[in-house]
Order: sequence, then C-alpha cells, then structure tokens
Amino acid sequence: MLEITPDFSGQTVISTFEMTPGTCADLLEALTAAYDEVIRHQPGFIGAAIHVNDAQTRIATYSRWTRREDFQAMLRSPEMRERNRAIAAMCSRFEPVLYEVTSVY
Repeated sequence: MLEITPDFSGQTVISTFEMTPGTCADLLEALTAAYDEVIRHQPGFIGAAIHVNDAQTRIATYSRWTRREDFQAMLRSPEMRERNRAIAAMCSRFEPVLYEVTSVY
C-alpha cells in the first residue's frame, strides 16, 4: 500500500494516458504487464497504482521511486523503451510528470 506523506524525499511520478474506449482494455493490459513484469522489479521502485476513468478515455498511473535517477534509468532500459513505443501507439497522448508532495489531507 502506498503511503502519501509530505516528508517523502523520493520521486513521485504521475503519468496520464488518453485513448479511445476501444483501446482502453488493451492499454490497461499493456500497463499492467509492464508494471508486473518489469517496472516493479527495477532498483528504486517503491510502489504504484493504475487508475481508469469511467468513460475509459483516460488512464493515470501514480508511482513512487527512491530517486529521480531510478525512474529515469527504468525509462531508458531497452525493455521499457520497446514497451513504451507500443504503449504510445495505443493512445493519443502519454505524459509522465515528476512531482513533489507538498500537502496531505
């Protein structure tokens, strides 16, 4: 279970994916496989969650990493480069953004 705290010193990444309802299941399957088979085994990975909106036009992922460099190294791995090309082909927009937690309520 991910715990969100303002004193977290690692890296938080929120990625959003926009797609049509017809490709949502395929994209969700690809993201789930990537987290299960590759991402969660990478150095510095702490935890993640995948969210799908009701209309099945957006998926958001939330992940936590020990360091920014750990997340960047995962993205640069040959396995994830290949998977991200396939993931990007299934959606109209794919945007990972790095954040800091500032407040928790």
